[in-house]
Amino acid sequence: MFTRIDRLLIDLPKPKNPDANAAAAVQELLGGKFGEMSTLNNYLFQSLNFRNKKKLKPFYDLVASITAEETGHVELVSNTINLMIIGTTHPGPPDSTPMREAVDKRNTLHFISTAQTSFPFDSMGRPWTGDNVFNSGNLVLDLLHNFFLECGARTHKMRVYQMTDNPVAREMIGYLLVRGGVNIVAYAKALEIATGVDVMKMLPVPDLDNSKFSTARKFEEQGVNRRLYTFSDKYYRDINKIWKGLGPKGEPLEVVIGHPQGAPIPDLEEIPEEFAPGISEEDFQEIARRLQRSAGI
Repeated sequence: MFTRIDRLLIDLPKPKNPDANAAAAVQELLGGKFGEMSTLNNYLFQSLNFRNKKKLKPFYDLVASITAEETGHVELVSNTINLMIIGTTHPGPPDSTPMREAVDKRNTLHFISTAQTSFPFDSMGRPWTGDNVFNSGNLVLDLLHNFFLECGARTHKMRVYQMTDNPVAREMIGYLLVRGGVNIVAYAKALEIATGVDVMKMLPVPDLDNSKFSTARKFEEQGVNRRLYTFSDKYYRDINKIWKGLGPKGEPLEVVIGHPQGAPIPDLEEIPEEFAPGISEEDFQEIARRLQRSAGI
């Protein structure tokens, strides 16, 4: 079972101007082959299908706890995309063409299919597919795949970061560069324990140094690169048998029981020209009256 918390992993700034074309690029970090939908579902199915959970508990706990965090990563990238599109179109009568601006945006699906919000497709609008999931059943092979997957995801984040200076995109990417680096190191440590091979010697593929990325540098200064969370108050604590010692820069690694404190989730305003959410003021008042009646108020 999963416990859901109505918080984002970090606070996201609200952009001053819409940036729908950059949001289309950020979609790759959500629904691309190396996006958060892929990392989430790879680890989810590996954890669901894990064999010898009791005998190999530290490895199971590692994949399971990272799965929970990846759910938060999907949520974070989705909210980033949502914030970046706000203000692209304007309310008005249908005959005034209030969504004219959407015609010139690179991903018109954001305006036709999703009411100016994220969707599980890549930067070109291709839908995410379960073909991106790898679950061989072989522990070492799956861990090696996960290490490679995180390295590929990091490469894509670094490239998208350099494509836009949008503040919300860079805040999100900076954070995920740091957290993705944590996962790379975690899977490398797991592989070393399982095989005796120092996988960290394969790095940089790419470089884990975040010093060139201002928002990532900020999160490292906060110690975000040192912590691995259980995302449970009771379970998955054996990740401390893998996540221990020192990190790549000599930083002491720390297992945190539970989850990050998080930040409020943005409350998206209505978009009348998209008929979203399609609830008028009169509808809202009637809904409120129904809720009061059902509560006996």
